[in-house]
This record gives sequence, C-alpha cells and structure tokens, in this order.
Amino acid sequence: MKGDYQDLVDEISALLGAPATLENRDFRLIAFGAHDSDDDLAMDPVRTRSILTRQSTADVRSWFEGFGIARATGPVRIPATPDAGVFRGRICLPVRYRGIVQGYVWLLDQEPGKPGPEPAALDAAMEVAQRIGVLLAEEAKAGADLSREFLAVLTAGPGWQQDMAVTALRAALGPDGDGLHAAVCVAPWPGEAPASVPGAAAVCVVPRRGGGEPGGVGPGAAAGPAPAGDPALAVLLRLRSTDALAPALAAAARLLPRAAGATATGGRTAGGKGGAGKGGGVGATATAVARAVTAGVADPVRGLVDLPAAWEQAVAAARAAAAQPRFGPVAQWSEIGPYRLLATLVADPVDDPAARTLLTPANRELARTAEVFLDCAGQAGRAAAALGIHRQTLYYRLARVEQLTGLDLDEGEDRLLLHMALKASRLA
Repeated sequence: MKGDYQDLVDEISALLGAPATLENRDFRLIAFGAHDSDDDLAMDPVRTRSILTRQSTADVRSWFEGFGIARATGPVRIPATPDAGVFRGRICLPVRYRGIVQGYVWLLDQEPGKPGPEPAALDAAMEVAQRIGVLLAEEAKAGADLSREFLAVLTAGPGWQQDMAVTALRAALGPDGDGLHAAVCVAPWPGEAPASVPGAAAVCVVPRRGGGEPGGVGPGAAAGPAPAGDPALAVLLRLRSTDALAPALAAAARLLPRAAGATATGGRTAGGKGGAGKGGGVGATATAVARAVTAGVADPVRGLVDLPAAWEQAVAAARAAAAQPRFGPVAQWSEIGPYRLLATLVADPVDDPAARTLLTPANRELARTAEVFLDCAGQAGRAAAALGIHRQTLYYRLARVEQLTGLDLDEGEDRLLLHMALKASRLA
C-alpha cells in the first residue's frame, strides 16, 4: 500500500513539476516526492518538520485548516507567511472519497510573479488525488473494522462474550494476532482515534471507567486522574521481544501532544487565521492541555487472550501517572510499585470511615503531612525535613491526624490502613 501512495505522489510531482507531499487528514506524513532544488525557501521549517518528524504540529494544522482545505473540492492556494514559518506559498489538493476528506497533497507554489501550474495540469493532478482518496478510504475502512473488534475485546464482559470478541479480533489481525503486543492507554483522549499510529496493530477509543474529578481532595495532588466517563485511547502495539518496550513507551509519549492538539484545533487562536498566532494561541492551549494527559503501558503479552488484563494494566499505569507526577506523563505498569495493587482496589473503591474526615478539603495539609510521614517510614526527622517544618510542628499535626481518624500511628496496621487510604485517594 505504501508503495502505491509513493507512486501516485511521484505522478503528481511529475505532472506539476514540483515535489509533492501526501498527508492523511490528521496531518501525518504518508509519502513525499524527491526534492533536488537548491532553493533554500523550498524547504521551509513547516515542510522540513513534516518530513523529519512525519507529522505536522497542532499550530500548523490549525493554520492551514483556516484556509478551508477541509471543505474544498479543488486546489487551494495558500500564501507565504514567514511569521508562521511558511516561507513559500502552497497549493493544497484535497484528497476526497465520496465527499469525505481523506488527506491532502501539498505542493510548493511558484514564487510571486512566476506562472503557476496550468489548469489542465491541476485537473490531472486532482484525478490522481481522487485515486489516492480511494486507497485511503479502503485503508480507513480496514482500520475501522479492526477498531471495532479491538474495542469489543476491551469492553466485553468475561466469559463467552470476551472469547468471541478475541476470536473476531484474531481473525481480523491474521498472523499478527499471535505475535507479541503491548497495550497502551492515553487518557483523557478528545475526539476520534487517530487514523494511524506507527507500529500499531489496532487503535480505538474506549470510555473510561472509574476515576474522580480533576483536582480532587487527595493529599497535595495538583491534578487528579481524568473524570469518570472521559474516553481513553487504546493502542495495541506490535513488539519484537518482551525486552523491547521502548517503542511502546516512545509511541505513548508521541501521542500525548496529539491528545492536546486534538483539543486545541477545535478553533482559531488569537493570532488570526489558523494557529500561527503568538502569545495565547493554539500552542499555549495545547501545552496546558498536555499537562493533564497521561499514558500507561502494560507488560507485553503474546497472543490476544490476555489482552483485557493488559488493558487494565495500561489504564492503571495511566491513572498512576496522573496521581504521581514522579512517574512522568508515561508510566509503565511494572514501574508503578504499590499503585499496581491500589489501582485494582480503587476500581471498586471503599469509603473507609477512618480516613473520611482527613480527606476533606479542610484537612488537606494534615493529609499531606500524614502521607509524607508514612512515605518516610515513620522517621520524624526525614518527614519534617521533607515538609520544611519543625519536628514539634510535625508531632502536633500527627496528633491531630490521630484525633481525626481514631488511628494509632504507632501501630503497623493502622499505619498501613491510613497509607493505603491516602494513596488510593489520588486515584479515586
């Protein structure tokens, strides 16, 4: 399929006498024509980034969509805008199938004062773009079928329903179904699943289960997990070996800004047309959203029978990353320590009466004090230093914690109960 796209892009390049670039409707690079010009302006930052990173930024996408390319049925000319990194004008050929945009072919326009492509050549290039549209639509349909089967596996109840869903997904994947995979969860995920994720066997959007409101009353959490009902992106990634999780972690990291970009491209920025404005434009919005997006990567599984369990691992890791910034925006199931157990418990949370009062907003400082003290294995000196308070202040706060909870912090089981309640509150 990729070779077909490259041949068609080369055909358009030959028709119009300019190197062409093909991107899908998510602005991910599919193929590009050879470039042998000495003109430095022909490789402006936008085109260079698209080729090197195989995708365009949210700013670039919003900028070009501001010229109506998603609605156009014929070539669209876009002027040069050096402030946006576009040093040469573009000609965009929308790639459509049955009226639905599937992608875009991009060409560098001639410099001002020089004649552009003849209308007959543009018409011929649009015919080639239509052939590309057929291929992209067929590929999208195959991906939609896989997405449906993948979603069924992740959401089916245990027993015969899940067995049937796994059998259907294995049939859809063919020989790849028996290979080694890793499940990845990115949450929250706004909008539809991306048309393609490098190395992915299947992609779908899954409704989130559980989770509390952002910025909940957990001890010291700047932002809690995603709200209940928020969708998450599920990705089934092919692996070469059980020790080769690096591609899965890298793919998850690449998807985080795409989650932010999917939200940010919903409108124009303060900069004018598209998203190339300065200041509080799309870039600033995307950065703010990206801080709230986390990802989790499960342990590798071979075949598909254990895929539902792997998905639960990926969800738990993503929730742990949201609860504990030290895990980073991408957390690996095997690296989240006690949260492996806590995430399972919080799937069916227990409102423990001992910790209920301590976990109210009015007692946030006391809850944080207790958590740091327990994190420091009950060592008062370490805890006071970590909190930046005098040891006597620590003792006073711990006495208040005991009064509110009815627990004795000299007793191991009472410490265990409180520690679990405090940690679980971050995931709730």
